[in-house]
Amino acid sequence: MRTIEDHGPIGADAFAELAAARRPFVMRGLAHDWPLVAAGRRSAWDAFGLLGSLDAGQPAEVMVAAPEVRGRFFYGPDVTGFNFERLQAKLADVGRRLIETADDPSPPAIYAGANETRQHFPRFDASHPLPHAAMQRDARSRIWLCNRAEVAAHFDLSDNIAVVALGRRRFTLFPPEATGDLYVGPLNHTLAGQPVSMADPLEPDFERYPRFAAALAVAQTAELAPGDAIFIPTMWWHHVQALDTLNVLVNYWYNDQPHGGPFLAFVHSLWAIRDLPDADRAAWRAWFEHFVFGPDAADAASHLPEGARGVNGAAGPARSEMIRQFILRVLSR
Repeated sequence: MRTIEDHGPIGADAFAELAAARRPFVMRGLAHDWPLVAAGRRSAWDAFGLLGSLDAGQPAEVMVAAPEVRGRFFYGPDVTGFNFERLQAKLADVGRRLIETADDPSPPAIYAGANETRQHFPRFDASHPLPHAAMQRDARSRIWLCNRAEVAAHFDLSDNIAVVALGRRRFTLFPPEATGDLYVGPLNHTLAGQPVSMADPLEPDFERYPRFAAALAVAQTAELAPGDAIFIPTMWWHHVQALDTLNVLVNYWYNDQPHGGPFLAFVHSLWAIRDLPDADRAAWRAWFEHFVFGPDAADAASHLPEGARGVNGAAGPARSEMIRQFILRVLSR
C-alpha cells in the first residue's frame, strides 16, 4: 500500500494546481493556527468547550452503535438493516457525551457527521478560515464528531478537502478504477448517502472478497494529525478510521453535480441498458463512445448548424434546461 502524496501547508494557488491533477494529496499543518486545533493541543475538553460556545442549538442526526461493533458503522447481517440507530441531539450535547464516555474501556460508538457549520456553528467559518475552500464556488464547511469509529470505504460525487481538527485519522484511498474489486454494496440502500465497499481494509476477508486483494494493491494511505488536511478528488473511494478516543474533523465538499449528476445517469443505465441483448448493448456502447467518452465527443454535433445541435450542443445553462425538459417530457409519457 503506497503513501498518499505529502506536502506542507501549501498556498491556495499551489493547491489549485495540484488538485487539477485529480489525485489525492495531504497538506501537513494547513490548519495549525485554527482556534479549534489550538484548543485541542491544550486538551480535548478545551476543544469541545470551544465548539459548545459556538453551538446554535440546532438538532443534528447522531448514529449510535453498541460497543460490540467496535466503531464500524455498517449494515446488519442480512444487509437490509444497519448495526446502529439514528438519534437527534444538539452537537454540544454530543460533545459532552463523547467526553463522558472517553474513559470507558468499551463505550458505545458515537458518530455525528456531515453537519453544516453555518447551521450548527454559524460563527465557525469567520474564526476558522480556509482560503483553499473559500476560492471554490460552492464549498461549505461541515463538521464531524466521533469517538473511535470506522467509516466504510465510499466515494463522493464532489471534491473534498478534509481537515483533522482533533484526534488522529487514517485515510485509505482507492482510485476509481478499483471499483470492480471493492465489492460495492447496495446502490439505493446506503448507510449515509453514497454506496460503500462491503470489504473492510482493517480486517479483510479474502475468502469472501478475493478480488479485494487487488484493490489493496493500488490503495494509498496516510495518517493525519490535528491541523493536517487532505484533498480527495471526486469518485476516489476513501475509508476513514478515527484513531483516538475523541475526534473532530471539518470538511468542505465542492464541485458537486446537481440533480445527482452522472450517478443518476448511471443508475438509469442499469434499467435502460444493462439487461438488453448483447448486440443491443454493443450498439449503445458505440453511441456512448462517440457522444460521451470518445476523445472527440464534444465535437460530435459540429457538422450541424450551431442552432440545430439541441441537447448535443455546447455546455451551458440553455443546454442544461433543454436536457432537463427533454428528460421530463420522456419520463412523463
